[in-house]
Amino acid sequence: MSDTIEEQANKKNLLQLVYLRIVAIAGQLVTVLSVQYGLGIPLPIEKMLAVIVFMAGLNFVTWMRYRRQKGITSRELFLELLLDVAALTTQLYLSGGASNPFISLFLLQVIIGAVLLRPVYAWAMFAVTFVCYLTLTYYSQGLMTAAHYHLGQYFNLHIHGMLISYVIAGFLLVLFLTRINANLKERDANLAKIARQSQEEDHIMRIGLLAAGAAHELGTPLTTISVILKDWQTLSVPESRDAQQQDINAMLGQVQRCKEIVSGILVSSGDVRGEAAKAISLKSFMDNTVHQWTALRQPQVLDYRCDISDMDIASDKVLEQILFNVFDNALESSPEWIGIHVSQTSDIWTIAVEDRGKGFSAEAIETFGKPYASEKDGHGRGLGLFLVVNTLRKLGGKVKAENTEQGAKVILEIPLSSVQIGAA
Repeated sequence: MSDTIEEQANKKNLLQLVYLRIVAIAGQLVTVLSVQYGLGIPLPIEKMLAVIVFMAGLNFVTWMRYRRQKGITSRELFLELLLDVAALTTQLYLSGGASNPFISLFLLQVIIGAVLLRPVYAWAMFAVTFVCYLTLTYYSQGLMTAAHYHLGQYFNLHIHGMLISYVIAGFLLVLFLTRINANLKERDANLAKIARQSQEEDHIMRIGLLAAGAAHELGTPLTTISVILKDWQTLSVPESRDAQQQDINAMLGQVQRCKEIVSGILVSSGDVRGEAAKAISLKSFMDNTVHQWTALRQPQVLDYRCDISDMDIASDKVLEQILFNVFDNALESSPEWIGIHVSQTSDIWTIAVEDRGKGFSAEAIETFGKPYASEKDGHGRGLGLFLVVNTLRKLGGKVKAENTEQGAKVILEIPLSSVQIGAA
């Protein structure tokens, strides 16, 4: 996205370059004709006018590219400026080389390149203009002989030429840079807008993931309340006061659990990632998460292996919920057995979750992580994994799904740099 914005800004800057060339073409035409016919200094006017015609044609082609292309890359803009340098070098070669006072216009090209281009291209522009300047100090066509002007007259003409060159360069710099500055401010505003939208999307993703986890957690207490109320409905309310109080206390406990779950969502969803995170070792985080999930879901058999180093990370409720979501999906597919294997390389934290269910179909693997792409019955299915995939993507990680000989496997890969203390 940022590359697209840069290309759009380059396109607007290319239009400013077209305007700048129009001024340069008019200036060169007036200068060449004034020196040739006004001052009477002989110039290779046919060749110099040919360069001006070339620049006019180039400017027309550039203007057509501006109208047709959606964006302009930095490389294309650099090539446009190189053509301008080539035209300027040719004109200076035909009119005295390094002794021509307008040779200072090379500096204008360097400044424009420094403003518009990436650093590598800006330095390349400086190197090219330096080589051209150096070449013109040794090779050029002379402007005049002693028969036309003696030394004093030539020096005065040179001084006047330098003054005109300064006025032209200053005028073009102010005109060009003010317009470019406006384009750059617009580009920065667009980038800031995208960054703000990305933060908002992160927050929405966080809330969605927490809500998906809460839906699983609320299932247990709500089921307990539902069972008690159905018993009262079908079997009548217990006559014993103690039995009634026991059922009421059980329901109150489950209601309190629901309130705790909802309160946890409200607290966690209001925090930007990392603000509510606590320092904990990676191994302790995994052990605690698996232990909490096991206590809540109580799988029949859990094969848990954790082969990771004891490094500190920033514990976050969202990270915990990501794992809960993947574990829950495995449990639904294979209630009798779940395998969780945690490993680590130098910079990647990997969690592999296996089950012994029926596995993924080819279509499920193809659409894995897309919303509402699930083989389970019910509305809203598939949103949990969609949130997991996109949350990990924000962290620079990824999720893979594959089939095994006995079932299915989901592999989460998370860059350690995204969860380490100070990086979260």
